Amino acid sequence: MQGPLSDIVVLDLSRALAGPHGAQMLGDLGATVIKVEHPDGGDESRGWGPPFAGPAGDVSTYFLAANRNKKSITLDLKSPEGADLLTRLVRQSDVLIENFRTGVLDRLGFSMERLRELNPRLVILSITGFGHDGPEGGRPGYDQIAQGEAGLMSLTGPSPAEPYRVGASIADLLAGIHGAYGVLAALYERERTGQGKVVRTSLLASVVGVHSYHGTAWTVGGKVPAAAGNHHTSIAPYGAFHCADGMIQIAVANDAQWRRLAPVLGIDPADPRYAVNRQRFAHRDELIADIEKALAAHDRAHWLAVLADLGVPAGAIRSLDEVYAWDQVRSQGLVVTVEHPVLGTIELPGSPLRFDGVPPAEHTPPPELGQDTRAVLGWLAEREG
Repeated sequence: MQGPLSDIVVLDLSRALAGPHGAQMLGDLGATVIKVEHPDGGDESRGWGPPFAGPAGDVSTYFLAANRNKKSITLDLKSPEGADLLTRLVRQSDVLIENFRTGVLDRLGFSMERLRELNPRLVILSITGFGHDGPEGGRPGYDQIAQGEAGLMSLTGPSPAEPYRVGASIADLLAGIHGAYGVLAALYERERTGQGKVVRTSLLASVVGVHSYHGTAWTVGGKVPAAAGNHHTSIAPYGAFHCADGMIQIAVANDAQWRRLAPVLGIDPADPRYAVNRQRFAHRDELIADIEKALAAHDRAHWLAVLADLGVPAGAIRSLDEVYAWDQVRSQGLVVTVEHPVLGTIELPGSPLRFDGVPPAEHTPPPELGQDTRAVLGWLAEREG
């Protein structure tokens, strides 16, 4: 692949979602990503489903989501042969990604110190559940556990009494995203210093790191935020509203937008309860009721057209099949086509990044277990020679 990282080699020792997602992001940018898997079944996400695909119904669609643009080799890190091969690969790589539990790599003979001895220029990304140190640093990390422990579930759901998990595995995905940008920063620094660095993040850090205004509501404002359903905790009207045939979302971010919206809903924009955001939020329940009373007169298509003409931000609530059929999604390169060795031509979610003047990348499909072992061994011999 071509891209800004086309001269970078990434050794991906990670499994499941957080680490593989970060490695996939680097692969999308052109890096050569070598996924190291155990010969006995490989990455455990190869067995996660449903849904499964393929003639035998054994290809995990979960695995397909986080492993495009990678090569797969198999080795047993506990065997002398596997340890020797990993040693050789480390010496020829720019980046190593791992999400083992704290201490596992040490016991395998590949502590951070050892890895740096083997390759002082190596950038190491280590992703854990709750951090590599601290009083609970050794805890295993899983997405939903982290969502709860990091406070995200308390912000999500119809009410404070009913905390919900975010539908996507957001702690895992954010850890991969944060890890990838940490790697890029370390690679940039390496250009100046010639030395690699250990980059650390965790599922806990990934969620706390995106608390944003919810965090400052407590740390500065002294208010503990809580789940508020489909409406914003600081802005009104901003949320999901019922029309005659379903729901639409309306986001009024300023008073000028409110003054355009209110008249078409039959509401006086100067009503002292609603004239400015602070008052609108204080009377939010009344405001929602007044808006939905007006919206009930017409269907979603009518209101979306009206709101578009007014320049008031609004939108539908789409199912995923509608999202991937949407011309706007496809125009942004958010769906990519690859040729899978078992499934044939398939579509995958694409990279969220585009670069001016750079043609769309030719992506490679998520690999079969160990399919590139021979090719990587040949590449490694050439590099060493």
